[in-house]
Amino acid sequence: MSIVALTARILLGLIFTLAGVSPLLIGTPPPMPGLAGALNSAFYQSHWIYAISLAQFVAGVLLLVNRYVPVALVILAAFLYNSLVFHGLVMPAMLPVPLVVAALWFLTALPYRAHFAALFNAKQGTVHRDV
Repeated sequence: MSIVALTARILLGLIFTLAGVSPLLIGTPPPMPGLAGALNSAFYQSHWIYAISLAQFVAGVLLLVNRYVPVALVILAAFLYNSLVFHGLVMPAMLPVPLVVAALWFLTALPYRAHFAALFNAKQGTVHRDV
């Protein structure tokens, strides 16, 4: 594994591990304006944020300990998609943040691309293994 992929994996692991524990540390975040604030408020008031944070924490720890990395990457892909769409549509000023995290995700996923090949088979039962 290259130094770039290793560094990206560790940074991505740290980002999501810290993102996972942050709702426990900060309690209720400062209010945000507009739709972003309404969505953030709904996440915290419904306690949905704790379910999201648990998944982020687990995926981040998996990346940090270098175990089940492809599983962690699949879990984080959903968060990254959500984050990119949210910031692109609701908070465009903050869009560079998820773009950088997405770049780290791609750098981390590149050495594991063979593990994802089965996800892109058009027909079930035709798995080609290059591992």
